[in-house]
Amino acid sequence: MDRRQFITAAGAFAATLPGLALAQALENARIICGFPAGGTTDAVSRRIADKLRGGYSKVMLVENKPGAGGRIGVEELRRSPPDGTSLLLTPAAMITLYPHVYTKLPYGIDDVTPVCTACRISFAFGVGPGVPESVKDIKDFLAWAKANPTQANYGTPGAGSPPHLLGMLLAKESGVPLSHVPYRGSAPGLQDLLGGQVASMSSPIGDYLPYIKTGKLRVLATSGPKRSAFTPEVATYTEQGFKALEMQEWYGFFLPGKAPADVVNRAASAIRAAVQQPDVAEAFTQLGFEPFANTPAELAKAVKDENAAWGPIVKRVGFTPET
Repeated sequence: MDRRQFITAAGAFAATLPGLALAQALENARIICGFPAGGTTDAVSRRIADKLRGGYSKVMLVENKPGAGGRIGVEELRRSPPDGTSLLLTPAAMITLYPHVYTKLPYGIDDVTPVCTACRISFAFGVGPGVPESVKDIKDFLAWAKANPTQANYGTPGAGSPPHLLGMLLAKESGVPLSHVPYRGSAPGLQDLLGGQVASMSSPIGDYLPYIKTGKLRVLATSGPKRSAFTPEVATYTEQGFKALEMQEWYGFFLPGKAPADVVNRAASAIRAAVQQPDVAEAFTQLGFEPFANTPAELAKAVKDENAAWGPIVKRVGFTPET
């Protein structure tokens, strides 16, 4: 047997071994994104897809399945084969919070298999020109809101979203009524905030970054366990006496339910390697994200723990689940 024959025979033998065959690139794979093209979730999906193309899969596409606040993307994954050809990138809320918000949710946490996270983000409370310049922090805002109840409102990217529940918690903890103004995404809410049509907004911190330096918007608090690197001068909710509002949201990758361990581990290794690339980390930073890649076991624990934690919060703030 000459060298060429030996290599051909060895390759054929390797293909019969599941563990070795898995190391070869898939022919076609996709990342499902439950949000429109051009948004932050889409941007994260495409950055990772670029790094997985060629190694994880010869063809690696991003398929946008927008609608229903990200739920359509999860449903698309649930219907897909658990062979590694379909991955979902989603914010945590679609998996951990929505079971407490939607009474007829067509999926549960057992319908997806945790792979690993890609990044995480803090939320922030911002105000625009509709609030006096003298308002510098959350306590100032609450005092102003109490004195001006007809103007005491806050926008969010949507009803039942983490920013919405943070706003409800703020009102509950402070005893100051705040009227909620839901939007379909952050963009329209920010436009009304800039125009003074809404006094304040609870939203991911990345939404505010383009406007902070120009002075058009002011951030009064952030939700992370420590001050955000993007706004180090802004105190956290916890620093300002609202520990219950300490919260970050991760963006995680999932495979369909009951995906084999070898498929999960291969996808996790490829995604973690992608997140660690300097250009990916820089791109995430520009969006207001912190690169953050964990393991399948760590993500599975986070899903379980956060799903259990959301129930009491939803009940406490009095949010009425939607159908």
